[in-house]
Amino acid sequence: MARYYFDLHNGEGPTRDEHGTELRSREDIPKEVTRILLDVARDELPAGDRMTIAVTVRNEKGDPVTVASLVFNNEWLDVLR
Repeated sequence: MARYYFDLHNGEGPTRDEHGTELRSREDIPKEVTRILLDVARDELPAGDRMTIAVTVRNEKGDPVTVASLVFNNEWLDVLR
C-alpha cells in the first residue's frame, strides 16, 4: 500500500492534507478524488453562481501525481433578458 495526500482547493482557499490516505494502488486515486469532490460539493454548493473545487494528489515523496477539479456555474436566464 502507498500513502497519497489529497490537497483541497476550494472557496475557502487551499487545505493541505498532512495525514494522507493509504491506497492499494494508484488506480484507486480517481475513486478517492471523486468521493472528496462530491462531499465538498454537497457541503458547499451552491454558495454562489460560480465555484471551482480542485484536489491535487501528492505521492509519499510529496510530488504531485494528478489534479482533478469540479466546476459549478449557474446562470440566471431571466436576468439576461
